[in-house]
Amino acid sequence: MESVQKVDQELSIVENGTQQQSQQTNPGELKIDIFKKLRGGFFLVLGYLLSPLCWWNDLIFNLPIAYGFGYVCSLFSANLLVPCSIAGYWISNVIGIVMMQFGSQDIFQKEPKERNLKKEIFSGLISSTVYTLVIVALIQLKILDAPDLFSNG
Repeated sequence: MESVQKVDQELSIVENGTQQQSQQTNPGELKIDIFKKLRGGFFLVLGYLLSPLCWWNDLIFNLPIAYGFGYVCSLFSANLLVPCSIAGYWISNVIGIVMMQFGSQDIFQKEPKERNLKKEIFSGLISSTVYTLVIVALIQLKILDAPDLFSNG
């Protein structure tokens, strides 16, 4: 009989603790949490569209951004169009990966954690560079075909 009373007391303690926790969550925190998840979803989707993980994005997003960047650079020197277009393409991919990291942290992270922007940008640079090197290696090994952009013939 004593064990039944102890269990009953423990259950009432747990129920009281649960009620206190639910009362501590106010509507303002809920609104902030929903806003954070929406912002994270926006960054995650936009980052995915800019990242190299999305196979169809280049024609719609990355190449126009890269060409625009190259065009602005070519206003200073005509020889900068192609190199700056390549740099603009690479930068748009890096920005996409970093945006995905920001968005996924907003969505999936339960407790607020201090962000290290330098570390996240460095991680984005490394992953985009590895992706670029893999593509260049696949082209050099003739596994992927690349258009002949620079042929004079």
